[in-house]
Amino acid sequence: MNISAARGFFLDLQARIVADLENIDGRRFRRDEWTRPEGGGGIARLIEDSSVLERGGVNFSHVTGDRLPASATASRPGIAGRAWEAMGVSLVLHPRNPYAPTVHMNVRLLVAHAAGARADKAMAPESPADEWWFGGGMDLTPYYGFTDDAVHFHRTCRDALAPFGDNVHAKYKKWCDDYFFLRHRGEPRGVGGIFFDDLNEGGYERCLALTRSVGEHFLAAYMPILERRKDMPFGERERDFQAYRRGRYVEFNLVWDRGTLFGLQSNGRAEAILMSLPPIVKWRYDWKPEPGPPEARLYTDFLVQKDWLE
Repeated sequence: MNISAARGFFLDLQARIVADLENIDGRRFRRDEWTRPEGGGGIARLIEDSSVLERGGVNFSHVTGDRLPASATASRPGIAGRAWEAMGVSLVLHPRNPYAPTVHMNVRLLVAHAAGARADKAMAPESPADEWWFGGGMDLTPYYGFTDDAVHFHRTCRDALAPFGDNVHAKYKKWCDDYFFLRHRGEPRGVGGIFFDDLNEGGYERCLALTRSVGEHFLAAYMPILERRKDMPFGERERDFQAYRRGRYVEFNLVWDRGTLFGLQSNGRAEAILMSLPPIVKWRYDWKPEPGPPEARLYTDFLVQKDWLE
């Protein structure tokens, strides 16, 4: 297990994604380096109130601790109490144009060190008794649906996983559909993508390679969609509907998302964790779109679990 290789990949991935986003937006991302009193820190890269991205965050973190938080041990009680480290890249992009979808991507590694190890020994030579898991994925949340966008995004997700087995994409697509689902609303967050967690099958190098492939396919999955939609004309109607649907995004991140819970329970930097929330959002009581217009078609044609590659 080579933890430093994973860290190097995550840092390089953050830099490459930010560079491409700066090219399409025309503005520079803010850079904040931060440290965590309990151990570790990160680099937050953020842009707000720009012409293309109303808010975008691409964050790297590598944090350590003496005892794993409860959100990490609920399904693995055997590692409770161990020293740990977690690292990865997490991004959320909220474009200004309502026709351009919100997107989320995350790739990460969690290490539970051997019993008795201390957090300040993180990044030291690993013990064979250390346990590790990779996780991540990406998903697309449109406000106005376009079949071409959904198909392109899912095709690229499939390509990212193709080298790792014939059934991997189908498994991780279903996992994404099931995970990014607002149970209290009875609807998916968007058109899905891929999601995986607790990955350690096939050895460390295979799992790192799979996680690397997911991260490296993000730009190919999303940038052509952003290019197509960022300059489409829109008015107040579209902005109003975008703000309403963004409320669903907020609800998922604050009610269901395990990554948000892990970050807050581990005393991570709240500004970096909550940068995923959109800057303008609305809620209405029991509102439903009239049948027929594009707003209604989002519900009938896109907020459904389906095989976009049929």
